[in-house]
Amino acid sequence: MIKLDIISDPICPWCYIGKAYLDRALAAHPDHPFSIEWQPFQLNPDMPASGMDRRAYLELKFGGKAAAVKVYAEIAEKAEDAGLEIDFAAIKRTPNTINAHRLIHWAGIEGRQAFVVAALFKAYFVEGRDIGADGVLCNIAQDSGMDGDMVERLLKTGADIADIRNRDAHSREIGVSGVPTFILANQKVLSGAQPAQLWGQVIIELNEAQNIQDQTGAKL
Repeated sequence: MIKLDIISDPICPWCYIGKAYLDRALAAHPDHPFSIEWQPFQLNPDMPASGMDRRAYLELKFGGKAAAVKVYAEIAEKAEDAGLEIDFAAIKRTPNTINAHRLIHWAGIEGRQAFVVAALFKAYFVEGRDIGADGVLCNIAQDSGMDGDMVERLLKTGADIADIRNRDAHSREIGVSGVPTFILANQKVLSGAQPAQLWGQVIIELNEAQNIQDQTGAKL
């Protein structure tokens, strides 16, 4: 298997779109060689713990309502192309995502990461839920096959906060400035929401290279 690290934030629409493209390629190539692990990156590391009003956040980030509308019109178009329906009107708050990243980390330990990541994206972009709220995170954990009560207890502690921040800092130190960023085998880097066709070609090339290696090894 080839390790595919996905550096992402669950409130990033491009990460949601990028995941949809990748999922489409993986479904078309079930023989893909990837072992996927999601890595933390906070788009807004200085966000207040309780988050902030979504409209105020967007206008502050993009320099006004008109600019925000323009940016999100492009995102909506790309989301539709990826087969996603995003209900931006349902999103009332932009959360601090440190606890969502902690949940993704714990899910990885239990082998439930894919389920939790998908559920976080759906909760935020489709259902408009506040994924910075402990109750929402516990429900997502429970619905994804984790122990919701255990997650609730862990969220009340500082468990793994330092680890998440250190991993986020490491990504920035190696040059990651935006997400999604995909790292194959700790070597090749793909930035941005790559189309399914590109992922399909990557998978084909990796499988062909592996087949050649296997045949060469068999002859030795």
